[in-house]
Amino acid sequence: MPYDSLRDFVDSLKASHQLHTISAPVDPKLEIAEITDRVVKAGGPALLFTDVKRSAFPVLTNQFGTHRRMAMALDAEHLNDVAERIHKLVDISPPGASIGEKIGAMMRLAPLANAVPHIVRDGSCHDVIEREPYLRKLPILTTWPLDAGPFVTLPLVITQDPRTRAYNVGMYRMQVYGPRETGMHWQRHKHGRAHADAWGARIPVAVAIGTEPALTYAATAPLPPMLDEFAFAGLLRGKPVELVKATTVDLNVPANAEFVLEGYVDNADLRVEGPFGDHTGVYSLADRYPTFHVTCVTHRRNPIYAATVVGKPPMEDAWLGKATERIFLPLLRMVVPEIVEMNLPVEGGFHNLALVSIKKSYPGQAKKVMNALWGLGHMMMLTRMLVIVDADVDVHNVRQTAWFVLNNLAPERDVVMMPGPVDDLDHGSYTIAYGTKIGIDATRKSAAEGYTREWPPDMVMDPQTRALVERRWREYGLDRIAAMLQPDSWSGQGR
Repeated sequence: MPYDSLRDFVDSLKASHQLHTISAPVDPKLEIAEITDRVVKAGGPALLFTDVKRSAFPVLTNQFGTHRRMAMALDAEHLNDVAERIHKLVDISPPGASIGEKIGAMMRLAPLANAVPHIVRDGSCHDVIEREPYLRKLPILTTWPLDAGPFVTLPLVITQDPRTRAYNVGMYRMQVYGPRETGMHWQRHKHGRAHADAWGARIPVAVAIGTEPALTYAATAPLPPMLDEFAFAGLLRGKPVELVKATTVDLNVPANAEFVLEGYVDNADLRVEGPFGDHTGVYSLADRYPTFHVTCVTHRRNPIYAATVVGKPPMEDAWLGKATERIFLPLLRMVVPEIVEMNLPVEGGFHNLALVSIKKSYPGQAKKVMNALWGLGHMMMLTRMLVIVDADVDVHNVRQTAWFVLNNLAPERDVVMMPGPVDDLDHGSYTIAYGTKIGIDATRKSAAEGYTREWPPDMVMDPQTRALVERRWREYGLDRIAAMLQPDSWSGQGR
């Protein structure tokens, strides 16, 4: 069953031995981040810090930090199961003439009703209402030594388009400036920024901290403007998201959120925000961003403050990114049907590198795929490097992919340089938000693409010989010896 709140998820993590409680006193300035960083990189459990200095509230980190927990968050055994759910929802063909086909189509459409949020009169997020807010009571983390201050790192920033009334829930870091002011780091490519531009000087905003995990994930997902995050979370959960009217702004907020910050962003009040130790593994430098003025804070009784720590990969956000990779692959295939598989390596921060395999059937198809992906808006348009390979290459086997690409690449023929928008956090480009992306066509070439030589076949063992050796391998007990060896380097030699 889907989780109705963050604490439901915490209870499930406890029951499955995926949560470790730390009751020793810890400091939200650097100490929690250092502990979390070590545990994440070791593949360890979610962490609940119950004795946080200068705050009465516990802190939860690393809730999504393994494949198992990320899948649990989306009520699945494996992330591919979630992708299959989405595939069934979008793969809706017109019903046929028979009654059975009509009923089948109706049943496939039924889950779409979960995309409509359920508005409720009361929510536990309003258990406590503080109309004289003081942000310093919250255990907001300072995660890296050169950070400009404490940052809210897992906020669900809720805005509404003043023209269409469409909602957006984005995840934009928030540097705390004082007891009632934070930065609002919505970059120029973000939907929240578009809403802000439409409002003008003053934008009503609510920020939820600590929600049911599917909604927290949805705030990170690269959705098209016509699908809001509340609807997407309902589809992922198989159950509508419950919303309640905020107390001081005309916005709906998650009814069971642990905390909700209400207020407004002042587009005219620009302040220096940053530096911040970012998911790129380096500090994003200081820049000017608008200020969020907090007018009210509401929270549940005994709330849990949810946070994440970003930095050099792998970190917790690796699994949020992998969820996006799996969930959105069926949607990419709808637009670019020749795509077979995709891998967004953790080391690339998800927008620096995409490895894509395609079923190639005509000359230049790999370059067509590059242009299609770069043209897909927020999902792929900022990808710094696209590498396209043939369908038989396992893009999740990075060693195999590297071997294939390095063998097949002729730079003068296969490399595409594409100027255009890049991520604001891309420090490699000479100017902010504009630079050049690179595409590599590593597919096998034919004469139709100017390759007049004979393309050499891959070295693959004869299947009958392979089967014979595998049988004898087991008979002689060599499989047990091989299992004791630890592969070391490309040579495969044991240590």
